[in-house]
Amino acid sequence: MATLPNYVQLDSPLEFTRLVCALERSPRVSFLHEHNGKKVLSVQMDLLKEKPVIYFTPIENIGHYLCYGFNSGQEKLELVDTTLDNSKLYSPIIKIKSLPASLKPDIEASKEKYNPIELEDLSSLAKLSFGYEEAPFPLFAFKQKDKWFMGVFLNFNEDGPSYFCHVSLDEEPTKPFLKYTTSKNTEPEFVNHTGEHGYSYIKIIKLKDSHPLVDYDQIQ
Repeated sequence: MATLPNYVQLDSPLEFTRLVCALERSPRVSFLHEHNGKKVLSVQMDLLKEKPVIYFTPIENIGHYLCYGFNSGQEKLELVDTTLDNSKLYSPIIKIKSLPASLKPDIEASKEKYNPIELEDLSSLAKLSFGYEEAPFPLFAFKQKDKWFMGVFLNFNEDGPSYFCHVSLDEEPTKPFLKYTTSKNTEPEFVNHTGEHGYSYIKIIKLKDSHPLVDYDQIQ
């Protein structure tokens, strides 16, 4: 029972679709199942001391694929039954009739927490997000008291603690991507789309509430 998963709700189905599709070489698989009496889409994104960290969003309409693309520079989400449009990205939806006990949510508050590390600026956060894989880690954003936190969840040592490396923002990040380049001496910039050549992009995923697994007592 010690490894029951933690479920973290995203702000909307669009945030979920961006998480599983945007900037992915191959979109992640989405799982459709019941959670707290509602139909939800979910995806596991991390392990915190062997406990799965699963992100989810309630969903009303159901299709075979989440379809993600851009229209006039704006993100667009559709639930579709085919993958005919090669200009779009598709996440297959796997419908689970009944979850096993090992995937039921942990009803007790998790004792395991991410240790927060506050970074100086967005440039440091962008460099850290690109530090380990070709595809950058997503940035998770959420409001905590009067600030917005935006950061990346990392484990520098497989057996060691996990960290939430973040920046503190005075305002909500209203655009879904962070544009970044190493070829110019410019600061990262929040943007609506990923179409401008010569830049790297990091997707931003908003949570519905504060992340329940960050140890806020360590934040000064």
